[in-house]
Amino acid sequence: MTVVNQPIALVSTFLWIGFVCAISFLEAWLKFRAPGVTLPIGLGIGRLVFTALNKIEWVFAIAITVNLVFSKWQWMQLNSLFLIIPIILLLIQTLWLLPALDARAEMHIQGVVVPSSNLHFYFVGMELVKVTGLFFGGIRLFKSIAI
Repeated sequence: MTVVNQPIALVSTFLWIGFVCAISFLEAWLKFRAPGVTLPIGLGIGRLVFTALNKIEWVFAIAITVNLVFSKWQWMQLNSLFLIIPIILLLIQTLWLLPALDARAEMHIQGVVVPSSNLHFYFVGMELVKVTGLFFGGIRLFKSIAI
C-alpha cells in the first residue's frame, strides 16, 4: 500500500509552482502584447493579479507548513531549506517588494515620471529562487512516499 505522509504539502508545493510560473513568467509580460492594452491598463491589471497571487501563495505556504508540522516533518534537515526559503522570500515580497512595486505602478498610472529601478529584477530573481526551492522541496516530499 502506498502511503503519502504529507499529501497536502506535496500537492500545495506543485500547485504553488504552477501558479507562480503561470502568472510571473507568462501573464506578467504577455498582457502587454494584447491589442489595446496600454501601459497604465497593463499595470493596473498586474497590480490586481499580483495581489491575488500573493494571497494564493500564502494559502499554499500555510497549507504546506501546517501539513508538515502535523506530520512531524524533520525541520532541522537540510532538505527543509527547499521549503523554508520560498516562504521567507514570500514574506520579503509581501512586506517590502510588492508594496514598493505597487507604489511605482501607481505613480506611473498617475502620469508621474518614475526613475528606473532594479525592483523588477529582484522580483524575478526571487521568483526563480522560489520556484527552484519549491521544485526540489516537492521532489523531497515525493521521495518520502512509502510504497
